[in-house]
Amino acid sequence: MIEFDEDKQKLKLAGLREREEEDFVQSVAAKRGLQYIDLTHLPVNLEALQLIPEAEAKAAYLGVFQLDKKKISVAALDPDEQKTKTALEALTKRGFGITVFLVSHQSLNRLFSFYAQVIPEKETKTGSFDISTEEITKIAKTVHTASDIKASITEVIGKKTGFQTTSVVEVILAGALALKASDIHMEPEEKQVRLRYRLDGVLNDILDFSYETYRYILSRIKLISGLKLNVQTVAQDGRFSIFVNEQEIEIRTSVLPGAYGESIVLRVLNPDAISVPMEELGIEPNLYKILEKELKRPNGMILTTGPTGSGKTTTLYAFLKKVYEPGVKVITIEDPVEYHIKGIVQTQTDPEKGYTFSDGLRAALRQDPDIIMVGEIRDPETAQTAVNAASTGHLVFSTLHTNNAAGTFPRFLGLGVNPKVISSSVTTAMAQRLARKLCTNCRKEMVLDGEDKKLVEKVMNGIPISEYKDVPKEKAYTSVGCEKCNMTGYKGRVGLYEAILMSSKIEQVILQNPSEREIKLAAKDQGILTMLEDGVVKVLKGVTSMDEVRRVIDVDSEL
Repeated sequence: MIEFDEDKQKLKLAGLREREEEDFVQSVAAKRGLQYIDLTHLPVNLEALQLIPEAEAKAAYLGVFQLDKKKISVAALDPDEQKTKTALEALTKRGFGITVFLVSHQSLNRLFSFYAQVIPEKETKTGSFDISTEEITKIAKTVHTASDIKASITEVIGKKTGFQTTSVVEVILAGALALKASDIHMEPEEKQVRLRYRLDGVLNDILDFSYETYRYILSRIKLISGLKLNVQTVAQDGRFSIFVNEQEIEIRTSVLPGAYGESIVLRVLNPDAISVPMEELGIEPNLYKILEKELKRPNGMILTTGPTGSGKTTTLYAFLKKVYEPGVKVITIEDPVEYHIKGIVQTQTDPEKGYTFSDGLRAALRQDPDIIMVGEIRDPETAQTAVNAASTGHLVFSTLHTNNAAGTFPRFLGLGVNPKVISSSVTTAMAQRLARKLCTNCRKEMVLDGEDKKLVEKVMNGIPISEYKDVPKEKAYTSVGCEKCNMTGYKGRVGLYEAILMSSKIEQVILQNPSEREIKLAAKDQGILTMLEDGVVKVLKGVTSMDEVRRVIDVDSEL
């Protein structure tokens, strides 16, 4: 007896109906002079799909499935339907060149199904990305190491029912916050995409994932950062915010085209990470007393210098919190405002709209401030305005990009500032670096030998401050690695500082257009540790390691 398989017959009939519909749509397209396409097995460009929101696409019975610069391919049930025509006209007004393809219901439904991979269950507006307190708390409880992050992301991607792109992005961002990463790097390579976090200033590998996953993540990040989805050959910058426990954490997005695709760097501007009291910066006691005195001045300029990522902004914020009191007017000009301080007027530059540091500083002076912070001095106009403000009754804080404290004065002269004005305005020039602190849970004591021993002896013998003469010079600590420090051997960072104060000797040297070496010689009798000396002292006290000091300071040039 032959058994009748009803389910198999139903599938067969459904297949026949689908084929009949495709044949019918194809014949209609031919009669109307339109192009036809079957999307059943064709790839869909997810960036193209997002050019029209899901609700609008479904209402207009169309969808974008391919994108090449400003040329797009649109699938539609009926181009003459009024809602469809309106949607096509809107795309034309946005500058897109459109090729319309007639498609069947099943093709269009397949196209719509791709929205589930790139659009979250909860709507989020561009520039604002909500991670619930519950979600971040949940992830923070399970995430303590880079291995935990890898496991969490792998779990989300590997769900049998398909993963939500938003969930992956949430885990990546929440993990960065839990591990206190300063930035997130996603770098396409030949066969996969690498995810790395910068922890305590050093990049750490988290995991590799597929290009398919990365395309979803890239589209989602571009969308929430306000970037152009269809632009893939030029660099783009954007931003969005995370709200955790009612605190806003800004994320700066940078997308850069590369050999294997666009790479992403997300800079995490976490207020907690830079809200460090002055007492906890790691400033050497003698220099700390000097800075306390300088911060009480009614006028003058205190400068912090160093490369990007050396902690200059954190130091300036610490100064601001130290000097602020209700009777004082404080104004900052920043790019960006990384930490909001109650009672202080903070303004953010916007060069694209013509609002620069120089513009902000001139405007701030009209507000009758007592103290001004300028995020960075990078041009002659800002430099001139800042030194004039410092010499006319204002206390000014700012930063420069120089390698050391001595380089501050040649840099100012190079910006065209009158040397006599420099000597009457600049009171303190600081330089700093950030070194990783040894993990106190796993650091290991070691006996100094070889080059390290010679370096320590040479540096310590040259320190003029008597209180450091009795510091033991035979032993230090080295990094090991444990779960508490993500197997890096380090946890947290500490500043290495040096400073030069304005003095009669420095004043005389500045008039002669000096080199850095001449400035250093003139400042030698000020009795302030150099960055190298500060670093070596911290090594002997077990705060950091010789490897870290060598990593952040050009030791040979300092000797």
